[in-house]
Order: sequence, then structure tokens, then C-alpha cells
Amino acid sequence: MTKKAWLYLGTFGFLLAGFYIALMATTDFAKEKLPVLSTVRPFTFQRQDRQMISGKNVSGKVYIAEYFFTTCKGICPKMNKNMKAVYEELKKEPDFMILSHTVDPETDSVARLQHYADSMGASIQNWWFLTGTKESLYKTARESYLLDNQENSSKNISDQFIHTQFFALVDRNGQVRGIYDGLKQEEIQQLIVDTRLLLKDK
Repeated sequence: MTKKAWLYLGTFGFLLAGFYIALMATTDFAKEKLPVLSTVRPFTFQRQDRQMISGKNVSGKVYIAEYFFTTCKGICPKMNKNMKAVYEELKKEPDFMILSHTVDPETDSVARLQHYADSMGASIQNWWFLTGTKESLYKTARESYLLDNQENSSKNISDQFIHTQFFALVDRNGQVRGIYDGLKQEEIQQLIVDTRLLLKDK
């Protein structure tokens, strides 16, 4: 190969490397990897410490939303054991939160939710247990977090009961970026990875 050919090859390689570096610097990989599934609609619920909170209180945060009930003997203990593992892994992240909504507000008073939160070792700083009207809780689960089939809303509200094992991951802009099976270890691990990814996205 001639000296001129080597020069052309070297120049091409330099330009290719520069293009790759520029691409890496300008691509938002968190947004590329995780699709936007829905946008969380405005909500207002009561926290375990009796304080009223809304979507404004989690603005700019990355959070995981779930639905459970304190008297559940089936999937909920397994789900929240896995959620506790996620919490322990990420609780030192200042912009990370968990929002655990009850599906049984008639039973799960704020006092009961506080007791449950204490049993989970949850700090009020970043793990909230929420209650409200059944209608508003279920509407948020279906329309915002996509954690239940919206067709189920056609029934009378008193006859409805959400019992889902899925968690929703929400980014800083209030957009749902992933749904994860709270009973599967591989999905729990992926949830941790994806949450860290979103936390890096300022």
C-alpha cells in the first residue's frame, strides 16, 4: 500500500472516530432504550402520614408505582419483598421514589398504611403508601400506569378489584417508561438497571 493510500485510510479512520464520538455525546440512550408508554395524569392522594400529595410532589423524580393491599396473603407479600430489594438498592439516590397505592381503601386506612410502611422499613422521604377514593385510585392505575385493563372500568366501582403484580417505572417528566412483573427476579433486576438509567438522565 502506498504512502498516499495510508494517508487516505488514516484520514477516513480519524473522521469515522470523530463521528462516532459525536454520536455518543448527542444520543440520549435512556430515551432510545425505554419507550414512552403513557403520561401520568394529575392525581391527589393521601400519604401514610396523613399528608395530601399530588403529581407536583414527584415532579422531577424517577419513581416506581405499584398497587397492593395490606391484607393480601397471595402475591402482595412476594411483590413487596421484591420491591423492598429494589428500595434497598436505590434508596440513597436523592431523586428516587416508590409510590405504593392501596386497591382496598375501605380497609387500608392511613393508620394501617403507616403500620405497613413501618413493617417494610420504608422512609417517608422516598417510599410513600397512598390511599384515596377507590375510583381515583383505579382510574390512575388504568389510565396513567397501565397496570390494569381499562375495560374493567365498565363495571360498577363497588364490584371492581384490581389485583396486579406489575410495577410501572416513571421518568422525571411523568412518563411511564416500562412495566415489570414484580414476581420475576429477572424483571426486578432489569427494573433496577432501567431505574438507574433514568436517574442518570437529567
